[in-house]
Amino acid sequence: MLHVLAQGGMIRHQRGENGHIIEALCFTRDGFVLADTGLSLFNRLRRRGFIGSLNGAPYRITQAGLRAVRAQLDNR
Repeated sequence: MLHVLAQGGMIRHQRGENGHIIEALCFTRDGFVLADTGLSLFNRLRRRGFIGSLNGAPYRITQAGLRAVRAQLDNR
């Protein structure tokens, strides 16, 4: 998921009535939904500070997240 975010993707979230996040979908920069992304992975990335959101905007990768991403062949 971090590789998709590093390439320009985002995570759109939805909050429940109690204010807690109940759904998080990861979108690629092309607009496709990334499979196998659950709320537990989202919470783990947020807890470690790898993703962040400002003023209710979609979650994006942070500088800490960019440092944590390992280089792979499909990265541009």
